[in-house]
Amino acid sequence: MNTASLSERSRIWRLVALHIWQRSLKWMHGGPLFRMQPFSAVPARLLIAPQDLRTADATNAADIYGGRFLFSGHLVETQGRSPFELQAVHEDWQRELHSFGWMRDLRAADSQISRQNARALVEDWIKFCGRWHDIGWEASVVTRRILSWLAHSPFILQDGDHEFYRSFVRSLARQVRYLRQTINETEDGVERLHAALAMASACISMAGQGRFARQSIRRLDQELTRQILPDGGHISRNPKALIDILADLLPVRQAFVAQGLEVPPAMVQSVDRMMPLLRFFRHGDGALAHFNGMGSTPSDLVATILAYDDARGAPPQNAPHSGYQRLTGGNSVVLIDTGPAPAIGVSGDAHAGCLSFEFSSGNNRIVVNCGVSPKSNPAWRRVSRSTPAHSTAVIEDTSSCRFLSNRPFGHILGAPILSGPVRVPVEREDDAAGSRITASHDGYASEFHVLHERDIRLAGDGTVLDGIDTFSAIGPVDSENRYAIRFHLHPGLRSSLIRGGSAVLLVCRDGEAWEFEAPGTEVMLEESIYLSDVYGHRKTEQIVISGAVLEAPSVGWQFRKTATAKLSRRGTSDFDEPDELPLEE
Repeated sequence: MNTASLSERSRIWRLVALHIWQRSLKWMHGGPLFRMQPFSAVPARLLIAPQDLRTADATNAADIYGGRFLFSGHLVETQGRSPFELQAVHEDWQRELHSFGWMRDLRAADSQISRQNARALVEDWIKFCGRWHDIGWEASVVTRRILSWLAHSPFILQDGDHEFYRSFVRSLARQVRYLRQTINETEDGVERLHAALAMASACISMAGQGRFARQSIRRLDQELTRQILPDGGHISRNPKALIDILADLLPVRQAFVAQGLEVPPAMVQSVDRMMPLLRFFRHGDGALAHFNGMGSTPSDLVATILAYDDARGAPPQNAPHSGYQRLTGGNSVVLIDTGPAPAIGVSGDAHAGCLSFEFSSGNNRIVVNCGVSPKSNPAWRRVSRSTPAHSTAVIEDTSSCRFLSNRPFGHILGAPILSGPVRVPVEREDDAAGSRITASHDGYASEFHVLHERDIRLAGDGTVLDGIDTFSAIGPVDSENRYAIRFHLHPGLRSSLIRGGSAVLLVCRDGEAWEFEAPGTEVMLEESIYLSDVYGHRKTEQIVISGAVLEAPSVGWQFRKTATAKLSRRGTSDFDEPDELPLEE
């Protein structure tokens, strides 16, 4: 057994030991003993309701009133029963139900019926699940429910009697106490930070919290300081984390201001750092790049969050602590993953996409990563996290990171990264002619004795993107080992081989055109799939360059703009729209 395998086994056993220890502590702090404890500390009243920044859909209110609940792709009809009485329903459906995020849809309907329905459903939850529910009392679900109840408390409580008010506030306070006692056992990363946010939000929203408020604010400061990096990124390296955190952090900050309280310094600094980095990850069409767990972009929510950005300056060009680089020229944007794998405890959604890049021109996204499937399907999740699902080089179809497999511990520990790139040196040059990034990673060093280096240069006017991929041997290399350099194309493009198969023509919807070529190598067009689309999974294509590591250790390639957008008289492109139908599984 080699040293790498021993190291991975050691990490697995440490994870197992930590999991058992945390489960034991959680059972002590939030298990049967918690449920048996008397609880009389009921706040007298609610003082303020933090704002909910997420988009609501009032049309869902009628379905909920009719007992039709469509959550996580699963439709359940209650047939006159309370949804909280139902058993053997999909776990993701139950998590969304118990999180009460759909309360914003009832509020958007703004009718007497929707208010009565909201109160009835809250009463049902308190009656059937207020003491305990296996899924309803998961820390992440409790967090989302607290934030939702607080944000929509004026709507829920309007026209309600004193008994309901008392019951509502009592249940809310009990849930906050549960988080306070179990926060150290929650999953590290965004989940723990959200729990700290929920605690702080509740303590400034409810009267008479005293020392609990001070403790909660101090804990939130600690988590923000620990989890938000100096460049504004999150320790998980997931751009989606910025959206999720800001969507809850901004209302809490506003609640501090409304209450006349001093906003904690860590909260101010975290917002000021995250806002520019959120802009950093955006393409010209507003979508965020698909790195390390980022799926389709919730455009409305991102626009709402950015409206709170007072500075509204240009995005930074590099994020060294988060491990990303941004190249801009003309209307073109290139975003590159130049960071090592995140720490094992926050790598549950991280991808094996080191040195992958995304490329856009204006509103046209050209090169993308496959992204993340919105479907709760373990198979698609494994596919999306693998190196071949990214626009980078892969050796022998093997990911540059090793994930914990499903057996024997995957079902309890998830699939964190056990090993991956550790050293990712980066050099950057910016001048009048353009910007250049040179980076390498050692993700293939232990198994294949190869370092992958990528040199990318974007011209100052944004019309040419040049790249060189180099594979350097650092030990004995099997002569049979082959690499594949993949460029996944956005499904909005139409691609075709030209010049006898030595180049690829890419035509955008608005008529803009680009040519790809890799002199001296065979260029292939193969099928691919785009997972992060609002329409579902969509068929697309990928450009692939293959070669033997020893025979052709260096490959140069280029994207060159050959035509600008040309609109028809109708104000739309003469280029036919691509098939918008979702790809069936």
